[in-house]
This record gives sequence, structure tokens and C-alpha cells, in this order.
Amino acid sequence: MFKQHFQRPEILLYLFSAAVPLSFATWQALINNFAIEQVGFTGIEIGILQSLREIPGFIAFGVIFLLLIMREQTVAFLALLALGIGTAITGYLPSIMGLYFTTVLMSMGYHYAETIHQSLTLQLISRERLPVVMGKQIAVGSFTGLIVFAAIYCLIDLFDLGYQLVYVLGGALTVAIALVMILKFPHFKGESEQHKKIILRKRYWLYYLLTFLSGARRQIFVVFAGFLMVEKFHFTVGEMSMLFLVNGVLTIYLAPKIGRLVSYWGEKRTLTLEYCGLIVIFSGYAIAESAVFASMLYIFDHIFFAMAIALKSYLKKIADPADIAATAGVSFSINHIAAVILPFALGIVWIVSPPIVFIIGASIAVMSLLLSQLVPAVPDRGMETVFSQG
Repeated sequence: MFKQHFQRPEILLYLFSAAVPLSFATWQALINNFAIEQVGFTGIEIGILQSLREIPGFIAFGVIFLLLIMREQTVAFLALLALGIGTAITGYLPSIMGLYFTTVLMSMGYHYAETIHQSLTLQLISRERLPVVMGKQIAVGSFTGLIVFAAIYCLIDLFDLGYQLVYVLGGALTVAIALVMILKFPHFKGESEQHKKIILRKRYWLYYLLTFLSGARRQIFVVFAGFLMVEKFHFTVGEMSMLFLVNGVLTIYLAPKIGRLVSYWGEKRTLTLEYCGLIVIFSGYAIAESAVFASMLYIFDHIFFAMAIALKSYLKKIADPADIAATAGVSFSINHIAAVILPFALGIVWIVSPPIVFIIGASIAVMSLLLSQLVPAVPDRGMETVFSQG
């Protein structure tokens, strides 16, 4: 009975939610300090690095072709292996080309794992329970990240163990969970056999546009908000880890509530709140002169991104069940179109004027807000936008 209770789709998805941040949170927490202190990066090199990191996300549609020869959970296992190994060897290649290589390997695993994670979640969880389950997944990921950031603070700041060992520990734990997932869980099936080809449907156009803009503004947060904290306000590894720690605690508490909010309030209202908040936050980054003020913006920024649950819930409601895996792959690629270009382009802008980078982010949030008003109050297949005839 315990074995049957443990081997449920939701438990697999929660393990997945924990496995990814063990490596990615380790990489993310250390990358700015590692790149600046060990490799001598400037804004231009960090922009190139982040552009390279997003190339695997841009080609995430390739997961569709992998599904022709293996099942989704097998692809997930291989992706987690690449993520773990890429993270583990990062500290042993402290050069520009070495860091570019390990970043691409880590990122290939991360983006393919996230693509499959989203696909399996949308397939295996009912539309009624989806926002709540996704909120819990985010909470699990945040709790795992919390443990990672606390461990990094202790290992780096208190015990001075160095980057190499920390990178190895984060990567190895991801690999260990991947082994548990492949050895202890059956292969689950969704409600429909998935299409194994690239699918672009005209009626999903609003979802595609919102996904594209989401990827663009997320890159500004991921790349330049953290870089701002290190370069302008001189945050140490320990201070950045503490900032991530606060984000993690708040997300553990708030993400399930955000999931219930989406279920109760609907996708349109939640997206409207998210985009209004991001306009204010990005505008604040542009004028931030206080480390405390910038830290508060960073924390709220992180919380608002949990509201991306609403966009995935919107897809679940409008998509044909057989389209989920293909659409997940395509949407990840769309999400990363701007991500491949923006870090490098904005890295150059950063050299001229960092505030302009965040003004661009606020402008993208304004476009998202306008488009979100086209989401129906009750989206469904045949009711994808307010212009749909039903």
C-alpha cells in the first residue's frame, strides 16, 4: 500500500521539482561571483554566457524528436544527468571557454528537464487541480533551493571550502534523484497519446505571444538583476545566498496560495496582477541607489514570477490533450527566442547605462499587460481569446 501511494504521478513530479534546483540553484547562486572572481568576467562576457545558456532553451522543441525513440520519463532522466554533470564539473574549468562549455551542458539538461516536467504535469494532472499542484511544485523547488542556499552559505562563507566542492555536491545530488526516478517509478501515461511532431496552432497565438514576452523579461531578471546586486552593490556569495534564502522561504509559503488564487480568481486577473507588479519592480530597478531597496525589489520580483502558473493553466484549458508535449517543447523555444539575443545585446547596453536595461524590462511588462486583457474570463478549447466565437 505504501509503495502504491509513493509511486504516484504527483510524487514523481515533486521529486522532479526537487532534482532540478539542486543543481541549478547551486549554479545560479555561485555564477556571478565565480565568473567575476575566478574568470574575470565583465558585463559583455556575462551577457555572452547567458546568451549561450539560453540556446538549449531555444532548441527545446528538439525534445519532440527524442520522443520518437524514447519515452518522456527516459528523456527526463537523461536531461537530469546532463544537468547534474554540467554543474559538477563547472568549478574544474575556470576559464572563459571552460565556463561557456559547462554552462551549455548544464543548460541543455536544465531546459530539456523543464520542458518534460511541464509536459508531464499538464498531461498527468487534471485541469481543476493543476494550479494547486503547480503551486506545490514551486514550493518544493523553493524549499530545495532554500536548503541549497543555506548549504552554500555554510560551505563557502563559514567553512571556506571553495567553489569546486560545492558545484560537485549540487550536481551529484541531482544525479542521485534521477536514478531514484528511473529505477523506482513506473512510466505514467496521460489522457491522450502525444503528437510527436512540431505543432503550431493559430488558435494558440495569444499564448505564444505571452510566452515570448515572458521569456524576454525573465532574462532581464535572471541575468541583470543578480548582476546589479554584485556589481553595483558589491554583494558577496554569502549575501546573495541569504537573498535567495529569503526568496525561498517566502515562495514556500506563497506559491501554494498563488496556485489556489489562480483556481479561485482565474487566469486573466492573476496575469493582470503579475504584469502590473512587474512594471513597478522593473521601474524601481532603474532608479535603485540603495542596496536595501534593490534587495526588496529582487524579492518581490521573484515572488511575482510564481504567478506564471496562470499562463500554464491557461494553456491546459485551451490546448487539445494530444498537443501538450509538442506545445510544451515549442513554447520553451518561443520563450527563449529573445533569451538568446537579449543577454548579449543588453550586456552592451549595460556598459552604457544599466537603468536603460530595466526600463526595457518595464516596457515589456506593459506589452504583456495589454495582451493579457485578451485572455477570456473563462478560457477553454474554442474560447482561446476574447475574440473567439466559442
